[in-house]
Amino acid sequence: MVVLDTHVLVWWTLDPVQLSAPAKQICNEISNSGAMISAISLWEIGIKIKRGKLELGIELSDYVRRLQSLKGVAIIPVDVEHWLGNLNLPWEHRDPADRTIVATRPTP
Repeated sequence: MVVLDTHVLVWWTLDPVQLSAPAKQICNEISNSGAMISAISLWEIGIKIKRGKLELGIELSDYVRRLQSLKGVAIIPVDVEHWLGNLNLPWEHRDPADRTIVATRPTP
């Protein structure tokens, strides 16, 4: 199971020609292998819409409902464990959304 980056999520669902070949291959397998979306990606999409940097063509709430209906896709809420994981990542990256996405992973 993969955790989708926000850009990959948007491109996969709205403009798949933007995907790299490896990303396209992974996305084509989501209905079988599954994918996770960190809820912070929905926040990040909303911020980009408000700033005029992204146009979905539909309301964000409708987009989220469509995501929720996709086979194999799970939207994961950001919880305490994710925030702690974010803070404990052993690499420097200033984008809190990206760090949180990386910290979102399946629990054993």
